Amino acid sequence: MSSHKMGRRDFLTAGLLTATACLFPFESVAAAARFLSPDRALSFYNAHTGENMKTVYWQEGAYLPQALADINYILRDYRTGEVKEIDIALLDLLFSLLQSLESPGPFHVISGYRSQKTNSLLRFINRGVVKDSLHIEGKAIDIRLPGRELTTVRNFATGLQRGGVGYYPFADFVHLDVGRIRYW
Repeated sequence: MSSHKMGRRDFLTAGLLTATACLFPFESVAAAARFLSPDRALSFYNAHTGENMKTVYWQEGAYLPQALADINYILRDYRTGEVKEIDIALLDLLFSLLQSLESPGPFHVISGYRSQKTNSLLRFINRGVVKDSLHIEGKAIDIRLPGRELTTVRNFATGLQRGGVGYYPFADFVHLDVGRIRYW
């Protein structure tokens, strides 16, 4: 007989997964696999610097500091070289989007973090850039995903309902942020 005792959290999780499986048998299998995934990985290609990276940023229930630092670096303001901590909720949103799209990535990054100086410059060039952009806070990213239509990326992102989603077909990117839920 096994000496393993099921804790309260394990019991509740098992119960929730069982109830979900009874109600939605086919959908729940895929959802459970994603929910219980031991690793969360992201890959990026920075369109401005040509840099690539793929990293596991979450493993065995914990965020990995070195991986987060590497992500912060590749998503830096390439104009000034300034690095800022990227909001973990944004990384989890990107991971969820990859899972929903059943894509390995990489995300092609048009804009990640932006310094105040860069944002002011972009605002001068394009009045569509907002003064208090969430890019300045490390809570927004502009991306495209090779192999997926831009409209598909936008539709899946809006379906997640985890923040703002902007659709820019003429500039060939989708904006994602972890601010309030809104779409444009």
